[in-house]
Amino acid sequence: MKVYHDALEYVIKNGEDRLDRTGIGTRSVFGYQMRFDLQEGFPAVTTKKLAWKSVVSELLWFLEGSTDERRLAEILHGKSREQIIEKNTIWTANADKQGKALGYTNTDIHKDLGPVYGKQWRSWDIGSKSESIDQIKNVIEQIKNDPFNRRHIVSAWNVSDIDKMALPPCHMIFQFYVSNHGKLSCHMYQRSCDLFLGVPFNIASYALLTHMISQVCDLTAKEFILTCGDAHIYNNHFNQVSQQLSRELRPLPSLVLNPKINDIDSFSMNDIMLNDYNSHGPIKADMAV
Repeated sequence: MKVYHDALEYVIKNGEDRLDRTGIGTRSVFGYQMRFDLQEGFPAVTTKKLAWKSVVSELLWFLEGSTDERRLAEILHGKSREQIIEKNTIWTANADKQGKALGYTNTDIHKDLGPVYGKQWRSWDIGSKSESIDQIKNVIEQIKNDPFNRRHIVSAWNVSDIDKMALPPCHMIFQFYVSNHGKLSCHMYQRSCDLFLGVPFNIASYALLTHMISQVCDLTAKEFILTCGDAHIYNNHFNQVSQQLSRELRPLPSLVLNPKINDIDSFSMNDIMLNDYNSHGPIKADMAV
């Protein structure tokens, strides 16, 4: 994960200090790219602990097409929503603040976020109540049947729905590329990149998605490329970044998927494992909402 550390150092040294939506302020650069060779190991940050179960559960939640934060809680904690009323997820604050402000249902057992990622990935509206586009299903079929097509693209940036979302998509579009010898790469563009808290999570999530899509398409995961729009470090994260950069990098873990799964909708938490993950301890920091 030296590539990620290089990004932190670059922004600290070269970024400009700016005001932002949250009022906290950031140090930011515009346009920064990171490349991760998925054949060298799984890109899970080792200089602080990655919330692996949160990564997996959120991705499965997206792939379900759900926009209910309490459904995410069920996937993460493995219990019914009635049993985990006091349990939070990484989306709870957004549901309780922006979702509630938009007038969506917000109770102990249902917290609607509006048409966020899962909705756009799996059921993009096309103007008819009875029809929608399943971008994930379509891109998998394209990869299988026309691997060298340059249109293997999934977008979460639905302009007509942005104002209805509790949080407009940060990781807004991604494209797959099939190279010779049956290898699959993914390139994602992220408009807003919280380098300390969010980006390690995003890297792991899209690396995992690339492996999952590779498996169901009978390919091998090759590379994940992340292009950042606004790559920033919040002003209240500077000390944490300094602490993280002082830590020694450790060997990358390996990802193990249940080899019997050949359908993207059949994966569960139990089918996805991270082996030999040896990280430093967590570094706590507040999330800007």
